[in-house]
Amino acid sequence: MFPERFSNLPAYAFPRLRALLDVHAPGGPVRHMTIGEPKHAFPPWITEIIAQNSDGFGKYPPNDGTPELREAITNWLAKRYGVMADPDTQVMPLNGTREGLYNAGMALCPETKAGQKPAVLMPNPFYQVYMISAISVSADPVFVPATAETGHLPDFSSVDEDTLKRTALVYLCSPANPQGAIADADYWESLIALGERYDFQILADECYSEIYRDKPPAGAWQVAQRVGAHPERVAVFHSLSKRSNLPGLRSGFVAGGPETIKRIKQLRAYSGAPLPLPLQHVAEKVWADEAHVAENRALYQAKYDLADRILGNVPGYMPPQAGFFLWLPVEDGEAAALKLWTETGVRVLPGAYLSQEGPDGNPGKGYIRVAMVAAQDETEAGLIAIRDCLYGE
Repeated sequence: MFPERFSNLPAYAFPRLRALLDVHAPGGPVRHMTIGEPKHAFPPWITEIIAQNSDGFGKYPPNDGTPELREAITNWLAKRYGVMADPDTQVMPLNGTREGLYNAGMALCPETKAGQKPAVLMPNPFYQVYMISAISVSADPVFVPATAETGHLPDFSSVDEDTLKRTALVYLCSPANPQGAIADADYWESLIALGERYDFQILADECYSEIYRDKPPAGAWQVAQRVGAHPERVAVFHSLSKRSNLPGLRSGFVAGGPETIKRIKQLRAYSGAPLPLPLQHVAEKVWADEAHVAENRALYQAKYDLADRILGNVPGYMPPQAGFFLWLPVEDGEAAALKLWTETGVRVLPGAYLSQEGPDGNPGKGYIRVAMVAAQDETEAGLIAIRDCLYGE
């Protein structure tokens, strides 16, 4: 009586982690470095906006977002990427980007491609919602290794031609979760060209785009417009969770071609959960303010320097280019996470929990993911404990 397509799903990463660690006592002060939940302060004026608009909780919010929010989003896209978008037809606010990334498969993936079951390509390791979206529409999730050998970004051109011909969607996160690697303009241009050749749509998860070391990462839609790609070739997803330290606001957006947004809006009308109206008013103001974003980015850049200083001598250490995760090489991620917990009280996530088995094994097995989201002194203490426990002083 239950669908078979979900019967073989692995346990989600964090229940797996609790099963691994919580049967053991911590070996020191508990330091949480597993979940990518920002801990920096959000702008203090946000609560004032909620209070001023609190009567909006007594109204159904507009499914497509307020006109002011859509305009704030398109203004931000123009300022950040030089991309011009129609606020009425090319953007839609989301209740967090996870909603959009999941529903994109429901709204955009065809029942067949080239007369066959469609394929949905994604990096491996990957954000788990990509896989579930593909399975939900009875498509084949295809995991493309994103390893040190490929610069921690997937080489989609290495996929066999038969699979490319039936590929309907490609998910890519840049800056990447968990590795922090950045797809530069040349990478996007090559992927877009592959999409033009095989007629698949690219779903660009860019929720970490405003946290970076040196220069702003290129955007997928920015490159698509520059090269004159099909207007529906790329859809981009952005969030206030990381940019503005507002994971509880559940506010993001999707932008793309008019037909793409029309289909996503149609699905939202039946199944979606739009952002409450007072929170839409908050998002209007937050997208328009860059001062708090620069302050936030500086805090993460200081943590990059901490990581470089503390872990820079670790063989295979990769200085993060962007985002707020470290992808640290170990012999076995589960064993390393358990050792850290029982000897130091630091909690990290085994890389295998973010990956799937492939022909060459699980590409995350030899890594742990470390979230640098806590205050600087807490982060520093955690990184020192990781170094001393796993790598020696």
